[in-house]
Amino acid sequence: MNLGQITLTGLRVRGRHGVYAVERERGQDFVVDVRLELDLSAAARSDDVAETVHYGELAGRLAAIVGGEPVNLIETLADRLLDACLADPRVAAATVTVHKPQAPIDLQFADVAVTMRRQR
Repeated sequence: MNLGQITLTGLRVRGRHGVYAVERERGQDFVVDVRLELDLSAAARSDDVAETVHYGELAGRLAAIVGGEPVNLIETLADRLLDACLADPRVAAATVTVHKPQAPIDLQFADVAVTMRRQR
């Protein structure tokens, strides 16, 4: 067994998530980081993308969720992204961070983020 990680960092997608009507009307950028934990030995031996999680396809599925149906909380969004990450039975655990750098806060700040991890 060759346990490893696949990491996708900084996936930026426009979404309409938030509690306030203005967030849903205007939308804003969300940034997603994902770390998958899985056995990479079959992929390493075969050199075949079919033996691993195709990170390009995963990015597309995650982007569709972020750009899709609005939710109030980034906690809910992170949970939906975890569902997508764990849809592949080879993934033993996944960690998702959803950044909301344009959150409606009337103070200067660099980022707001929620991180969730789930394992089988």
